[in-house]
Amino acid sequence: MTDATRDFLIAPSILSADFARLGEEVDNVLAAGADIVHFDVMDNHYVPNLTIGPMVCEALRKHGVTAPIDAHLMVRPVDRLIDDFIEAGASYITFHPEASDHIDRSLQLIRDGGCKAGLVFNPATPLSYLDHVMDKVDMILLMSVNPGFGGQAFIPGTLDKLREARRRIDASGLDIRLEIDGGVKVDNIAEIARAGADTFVAGSAIFKAGSEVDPHRYDSVIREFREQLAGVR
Repeated sequence: MTDATRDFLIAPSILSADFARLGEEVDNVLAAGADIVHFDVMDNHYVPNLTIGPMVCEALRKHGVTAPIDAHLMVRPVDRLIDDFIEAGASYITFHPEASDHIDRSLQLIRDGGCKAGLVFNPATPLSYLDHVMDKVDMILLMSVNPGFGGQAFIPGTLDKLREARRRIDASGLDIRLEIDGGVKVDNIAEIARAGADTFVAGSAIFKAGSEVDPHRYDSVIREFREQLAGVR
């Protein structure tokens, strides 16, 4: 898939949203043009933070959210929560290879449950974990910060890793999305896209910028993202 034909998707991370009115926040950011709801699950074991679980995912579905929900599991072990998020209505379920005893089995559990499966790579995690499971992966998520907290700065070395991941995807001939998470902003999203990403997680860049202008509108920053991506060739 060439840069010119790639379908760029914006995935706001609700980790940066106002949890006191989460349903409204998700409605507003989708109405502003977002494509995917990025759902950060942290267990205070695999990463040093504790966030939200499958009941919140299920609550968003019951609230009426129909957009894809991308559940990023920063938990160890992962298999039990995979089943819970399938039941809760997740669309994508991604996990870190270090957090699974049997990566192939965990990926297959996700697909058997009717969801799309993905692997997540921390800044220092090698892409070699993909060597024997590319045929079971629908998404590759590269962390451009160390996981655990929002608002961190983009790690520049991730660009080379993105290029390598894009080469692997293109060589496979498979339909695999390449997602980036961490420090994505208006002033670097085009460079990140040129390195190979097609799906962009942004938390504070969307929710914090939007709240400074209007707590209910995020269309300006999403529009700026789209304008930057439109120039990528």
